[in-house]
Amino acid sequence: MAALPEMAVRRHGVITAGDADDVLVTTSVGLNGEVIALSTSPEGVAALTATTTQPGWASFPDPRASEAVTVRVTVHREGVATSVRISDLPLAHPTVQVLPDGRVLVVAARCRWRPGGPDRNAIIYDGDGRVVAEKTVGDGIEHVRVSRSGHIWMGYFDEGVYGNYGWGGPESPPPLGAPGLVRFSPDLEPDWHYPSHVDEPWGAISDCYALNVDGDTAWACYYTGFPVVRIQAGTVTGWHNSIARGVRALAVADQTIAMYGGYGPNHDVLVIARCDQDQLHKVAEYRLVLPDGSPMPEATQVTGRGPDLHLIDDGNWYRLDLDDQRLQ
Repeated sequence: MAALPEMAVRRHGVITAGDADDVLVTTSVGLNGEVIALSTSPEGVAALTATTTQPGWASFPDPRASEAVTVRVTVHREGVATSVRISDLPLAHPTVQVLPDGRVLVVAARCRWRPGGPDRNAIIYDGDGRVVAEKTVGDGIEHVRVSRSGHIWMGYFDEGVYGNYGWGGPESPPPLGAPGLVRFSPDLEPDWHYPSHVDEPWGAISDCYALNVDGDTAWACYYTGFPVVRIQAGTVTGWHNSIARGVRALAVADQTIAMYGGYGPNHDVLVIARCDQDQLHKVAEYRLVLPDGSPMPEATQVTGRGPDLHLIDDGNWYRLDLDDQRLQ
């Protein structure tokens, strides 16, 4: 097989922790392409990444931090950072987003159901770091994206869809993430979910691999068939995908879609496609590399927002967008 042409991403900036002695825990990308980072002390990192090891040495992420810790949320825009200090964050394995009104949303990836009530794994803080809302948004959360209107889209991985951590049992409710993709109101009440595969030709979501929210329009690519679907004003439009599998991030511009990622050695592959009726047709295919030509680290976090891909590795922020003349 011929080697793919290489496409170098552009260095955009450096993401630093909120305080000099802190450590970056997680980053995400906001509505307008800003990077939102959560950092804490070295001691706090262990609490926020707490796991439980069960007999047989299986390890499972905990829904709650082993102890509440102080964190700082920083928002990076073209080198300018603003920050919010939050005391006593109780959530483990968090994702953070900023709502249009400046409130800060923190969501834990896992959520346990118990007869006495489920974990409240989503917390909204005001600009001074005070709690203004706590809600349950379900287990197995892979993606959290805030829209222009302040609605919150959440994509779930397989355990959140089919049930684990107490959800989906004979005496417990079905998983909140069973549809695979759910939109919540700005106050964390579910107000739309992906329809049943009986009602749509694209199949059910078993695992939401990629999610891009552009304005108030959501795009997703999911297992098992990896179709690309667009949700606009509650209406689903989709395209069958026979050209890329294991897609981890999407960039979108009009009828052009960039799909990044794949299984095994294809983790750094970028496929450019055009939407034609209900099918995606390949236009070009590249292997993404760093600006100096070195391979893209497999652990790089890649997020699509509108036409842009944001790639973050070890605090280094890179970007690639569909308006790039090299992709035309």
